[in-house]
Amino acid sequence: MKLDTLDDLYLMHLRDVHSAEKQLVKALPRMAKAATNPQLKAAFDEHLDITASQRDRVESILEALGRGLGRHKCEAMEGLVAEGQELMETDADPDVLDAGLIVAAQKIEHYEIASYGGLRTFARLLGRERDAKVLQAILDEEQEADQRLTDLAERMVNERALS
Repeated sequence: MKLDTLDDLYLMHLRDVHSAEKQLVKALPRMAKAATNPQLKAAFDEHLDITASQRDRVESILEALGRGLGRHKCEAMEGLVAEGQELMETDADPDVLDAGLIVAAQKIEHYEIASYGGLRTFARLLGRERDAKVLQAILDEEQEADQRLTDLAERMVNERALS
């Protein structure tokens, strides 16, 4: 893909985040199954529905642009998911695994936060206010998910891993 304009860059990053959300929809059920803390399992299960909605909203933006979804694969998400999968395949104490799953999930959230923040800014610059509102809503959801994970880690999961 040739990048001559901010429009081109916007499209590239929309396709990237769409691919990332598709990959995450497949990964979250595995993370929920691996988690032993009931609140962590619930957080992963609830974020699966949110992630599917985010994927659909990004897809709607792409369709409105009339440029198609493309065949782009988000290499960053592929790596983050693989890292989490590697963790789940280790012989780990359940409490330690839960702490590791939170770190893996927060790496994903931080990648998404950076992606959606940049996309929202591009949308505003391009005069695509409707897109900017959708992207801001998704960004808010990602920040909430990250905070929920932080709260779980600090309130209980990390302490259990320590003992």
